[in-house]
Amino acid sequence: MERSQWYIGTPNGVVMCVDSRQEHQPQGRLYHAYSREGKRFGTMEQLFSWLEQFYNWINFPYPGTVDRTFAEVKTKRARGMSPVERTKMMNDEELLSRHGDMGTFVIRVQHRQNSSWQGRITWLDRDKTVYFRSVWELMKLVDGALDMVCGTEDGADEVSWT
Repeated sequence: MERSQWYIGTPNGVVMCVDSRQEHQPQGRLYHAYSREGKRFGTMEQLFSWLEQFYNWINFPYPGTVDRTFAEVKTKRARGMSPVERTKMMNDEELLSRHGDMGTFVIRVQHRQNSSWQGRITWLDRDKTVYFRSVWELMKLVDGALDMVCGTEDGADEVSWT
């Protein structure tokens, strides 16, 4: 199989390795170039929360909107990440060598506009790339891919890998 879509290409590119799924919630690990350790997640909420913290930490892509609050504003930084650690520790080849039991995806968020994310996701197991216009669409793409792997595809989703 030709691996035409197998690249990271951006400083904020992450590899999502899905190892299992319980009650339609993917469970696995996320990898980025600034750490050798994978960050575990057990729900979509944890996955997207961690990614948002990561994008805020590297300040890329810069958000088009910011949180409004009456409280004192503190710099958002992902727990356990300091500016000193922001040195690349893995190259693209090492990142792409990580794989999940159910699926492996490369997520490249290109914009954070309209209080959501826009970018593309590559499903490495099928060598397919699809653009998404929102976090919801990204979530549906991951869920649809895992449905295809599990053989529970119902065809009712509005977004697809075809």
